[in-house]
Amino acid sequence: MRVILQRVNSANVKISDSLVGEIQKGLLVFVGIAAEDKAEDIDYIVGKTLGLRIFNNQKGKFDLSIEDIKGDLLIVSQFTLYADTRRGKRPSFIGAMEPNDALKLFNITVQKFKASGLKVETGKFQEEMQISLINDGPVTIVIDSKN
Repeated sequence: MRVILQRVNSANVKISDSLVGEIQKGLLVFVGIAAEDKAEDIDYIVGKTLGLRIFNNQKGKFDLSIEDIKGDLLIVSQFTLYADTRRGKRPSFIGAMEPNDALKLFNITVQKFKASGLKVETGKFQEEMQISLINDGPVTIVIDSKN
């Protein structure tokens, strides 16, 4: 499982100009699910995301987690995180999990984030989405459960 975390002051997701999710200060989390991912990958990603100290303390140093600041989470499925661009001009997505199985793992991931008690919003799985955000920093972190 691979995620890209973007620290944001606000973010939202729309489908066909209809707002489906919106957060204030927190993290925009793009989630890619690999063909071989299992429950352990979800636990690792959720735990690392919630505990990662990437928010500034009063001295401006990375010292606080999303849980410490009681921030919001916007979780968006993004199979393109498993694009293989090593050959040719068109990316291959063979490393991404098949949609039906990926949807199940994505829903479990969202539920585990919700168990934190933080506000959690999502996009819609397998939909064309428009994401708007005001990046904070900018701070962008990649986490891969296989690394």
